[in-house]
Amino acid sequence: MKRLFGTDGMRGEAGQFPLDRPTIRTLGSALVVHLRERLRRNPLIVVGRDTRESGIWLERALIEGAVAAGGDCKSAGVIPTPGIAYLARNLPADAGIVVSASHNPYYDNGIKIFAPIGRKLDDETERLIEADIFKAASADSIKDARPSPAIAEDVGVDLRARYLDFLAQVVDLNPSPKGLKIVLDCANGAASTIAPALFERIGAKVVSINNKPDGRNINLDCGSLHTQSLQQRVLTESADLGVAFDGDADRSLFVDARGQFVDGDATLWVLAKYFQRRDQLAHGLVVATVMSNLGLEIALRSLGVRLIRTDVGDKYVLDELLRSGASLGGEQSGHIIFPRVSLAGDGLITTLCLVRALTEEGKKLHELIQGFERYPQLLVNVRVREKRPFSEIESIARLIRETESKLGDQGRLLLRYSGTEPLARVMIEGKSNEAIVEYANGLAEEIQKVLGVS
Repeated sequence: MKRLFGTDGMRGEAGQFPLDRPTIRTLGSALVVHLRERLRRNPLIVVGRDTRESGIWLERALIEGAVAAGGDCKSAGVIPTPGIAYLARNLPADAGIVVSASHNPYYDNGIKIFAPIGRKLDDETERLIEADIFKAASADSIKDARPSPAIAEDVGVDLRARYLDFLAQVVDLNPSPKGLKIVLDCANGAASTIAPALFERIGAKVVSINNKPDGRNINLDCGSLHTQSLQQRVLTESADLGVAFDGDADRSLFVDARGQFVDGDATLWVLAKYFQRRDQLAHGLVVATVMSNLGLEIALRSLGVRLIRTDVGDKYVLDELLRSGASLGGEQSGHIIFPRVSLAGDGLITTLCLVRALTEEGKKLHELIQGFERYPQLLVNVRVREKRPFSEIESIARLIRETESKLGDQGRLLLRYSGTEPLARVMIEGKSNEAIVEYANGLAEEIQKVLGVS
């Protein structure tokens, strides 16, 4: 059976299976049924969404299915994904559902489901829901794939206020960041209202950009995937910090006062040093993924800190954080998790923690990054028609062996499929930029030849 849920929930084009109205109604109903079997009562579900135009009718379909099956639903309206994870834990609810496709374009959408402890739903329940969806589809009960014109009424003011109050006090900011000038790129997404409100509340001077969503401009040439305009605005405003959120604000990337881009690896380095100085870096560990730069591993080693790598996906980072007892982990893409605060990546909390480091250390961000030397790294994406194991394709397997031999202990090769898109990802890092470009392009060409979309 084809899996509908990937490493970050279910994702696809809105209006097409499985992100069509009848299927999402089935999903809502199936979740309630399986929760009731476990709880022996009707469950409470808290629901939220980002700013995509399809989010309104998808949320309505989800709630219709859940209520028809006996569930009780509360809608928080437009809210960051980690806000739903927080509310699921705080209300408490029996599950939290977010209608969002994160950094994808507006015409895509997705479903993320959280358990009441604030982490993503277990694989077993996801498989049960998938089986119900395919059963409904095979029974020809899913016929109408047209978006519903119904608009879900936003009754989530109190829920969003509860999340904002939590954020405003969850990180102890002493000294106050009063006077710190921050440019916030809200990606025309879920952070558009709450991010400016939060950072104004804590005393920062806030300049907000890309915070006027219209349903179709989410992530459009803005946010965490397009930081050029933010970098320029930080320089124009003579700001201390720039922050780029993605569409659902579960991650954040940064720009320093010199207009330089700062990714998740550099953020982990700054925060690891901050926590270590205060004896808050549990077990001397940081958790990251196989995508994190080799330079981060080397820099942390110089502090006596060990980097543990996981597969790509914040769910795998969280699993290792809980297994190892570590207090800090994340991804190069900007998902940072502080498991003692929240089990979900939260771009707003990450930014608060970075602001705290800046104010307590009394330094600029580029100064705090010193000591981290990034190895040249190249990522090439190849659109594929199928995801066959690379080890089963002799020409690709041979190139992998040859490339790894050439890199030796001065670099790394990572070849993997995306968990959410039909892409093969070729990542190579090493000391010579010219060499890694040659190796990456060679592998990408072979993958395109054997597996690529014609």
